Amino acid sequence: MTGEGKPDSGSGRVLHESRIFGFERNILFTGMTSFLTDTSVKMIYSVMPMFLMSIGASKASLGLIEGVAESTASLIKALSGFWSDRLGRNKPFMLVGYAISAIVLPLYAFVISPMQVLILRFAERFGKGIRTAPRDSLIAASVTNNETGKGFGLQKAMDNSGAIAGPLIAFAVLSLFPDNYRLIFLIAGIPAIAGIFVIIFGIKEVKKNKTELLQKFRFRDYPKRYWFFLAIIFVFTLGNSTDALLLVKANEAGIKVAFIPLVYLITNLVSVVAAIPAGSLSDRIGKERLLVAGFLIYAVVYLFFGMNVGEGALFVLFALYGLYSAATDGIQKAFVADVADANKKGTALGIYNAMLGITLLPASLIAGILYDRVNSSVPFIFGAAMALLAAILMAVYMFTGRKHPATDSRQQCL
Repeated sequence: MTGEGKPDSGSGRVLHESRIFGFERNILFTGMTSFLTDTSVKMIYSVMPMFLMSIGASKASLGLIEGVAESTASLIKALSGFWSDRLGRNKPFMLVGYAISAIVLPLYAFVISPMQVLILRFAERFGKGIRTAPRDSLIAASVTNNETGKGFGLQKAMDNSGAIAGPLIAFAVLSLFPDNYRLIFLIAGIPAIAGIFVIIFGIKEVKKNKTELLQKFRFRDYPKRYWFFLAIIFVFTLGNSTDALLLVKANEAGIKVAFIPLVYLITNLVSVVAAIPAGSLSDRIGKERLLVAGFLIYAVVYLFFGMNVGEGALFVLFALYGLYSAATDGIQKAFVADVADANKKGTALGIYNAMLGITLLPASLIAGILYDRVNSSVPFIFGAAMALLAAILMAVYMFTGRKHPATDSRQQCL
């Protein structure tokens, strides 16, 4: 561990932070918080599709519940990002957002209808909406040496480490207590509460001068490349519905319910291993290239899901799905952080996250309806087609003469 003062790229402020294992203190402890919370969330998420169907939900309902929860909370992401820029503070938004989730998660143990799940899911995603953009803004503000890809890569790796631990715990509980979903929901509250203490004692606010605070929102203050990038992500997300349908598909293909959490674990294990190397690679060769590769991997995975492959092939597909996740999720946020000015990163990330969530509603509804009313292959073929289109658009974007996004955003604005 070394203590060093570094200038914050873009703002001129000096960050007096300790580097731990090669990462800034805030980035590491934010990652720990995400690990603990994602452990809780993924304990529940890995069994939620089966639990919902056990209380009478249809596959279309799965898409509706996920879509409504994510989309409504997404509006909060944009607002919280703006206000974190306006106030120059991120930690309070993180604390409130993570606390809401920690309170809500154990309450799933007491629901008896899909509507009650929807209400709790909305409340939990509301908490995520409050915390997401300020958290990402804090990461961007804490990054030094233009290592946004590496910083967000660690965040993604820690997120998915929790997504490994959560399904493992769920698998252990189901193995000892078959079909006891409610016990999983109760246990899930423990790591989420621990994450609150990490925020309180581990994370330090990156303070801004009053002259750096965002005064108002104007579309023209954000470069054209930012809005074009959001348009590409919209196209891709329209075919990227809830992962719950992937788990349902695996179950229908013959994988037993008790092993569904392990299937989901494969995806997250691959993503954990690949996330930091992918982030560092994007810092060197350009984030657009990684995104094109990630979209193409997604298209291949969804195409084969639509072909009704056997159980063995499904394990390979879930592994490839983890590789897609590593090559896109953190990289997209790092790209947004690169093109936005220092005092607008929270707002830019908030709009990005809001757009993702809002698009998830029609995406999940389309996939759920196609699954229920046409057949189980069509939603995956549709997703593959949209991913291929997004990859083509990203490649066009990359070769149209625009400057490389890895450099300072103020030198790139078109």
